[in-house]
Amino acid sequence: MEYIIVPMDRSHLGQIAELEKECFSQPWSEAALEEELYNPQASFIVAEDGEGGVLGYAGLQVVLDEGYIANVAVEQAARRHGVGAALMDVFCRFGQEHLAFLTLEVRESNAPAIALYESFGFQEEGRRKNFYTDPKEDAVIMTKWFRQEPDSEGGGER
Repeated sequence: MEYIIVPMDRSHLGQIAELEKECFSQPWSEAALEEELYNPQASFIVAEDGEGGVLGYAGLQVVLDEGYIANVAVEQAARRHGVGAALMDVFCRFGQEHLAFLTLEVRESNAPAIALYESFGFQEEGRRKNFYTDPKEDAVIMTKWFRQEPDSEGGGER
């Protein structure tokens, strides 16, 4: 499967909103996605097929040196073809150069996504009880550290 990774623009919004509905029980609206185009702390990228079709997308929000991956979604037919890994690779390479860490939440039952994140060096850091609805489920908080955090007692590094 061939695709390219490009920045999200207005032409992608309708397809991404549909992908949100396919992938998530509480999808972002097209208007919410459009707001992210004008958010200076956000970067959304798209895996596009050769004809401008959206195969997947991912969103990153950055505050200072902290990165939060808000969304990763891949169309059903494009899964297991490296699309999610290509999107994650972009953000991990950015994080390596500019951030102390990247973090995200994932449904505890989403084993394929957890395996993908672990393959990039993300580790479980905690849980958010009943974070997801429809069905109700815990979120696993996963983080990839690039620069080590000072430990809580101020002594050494993590």
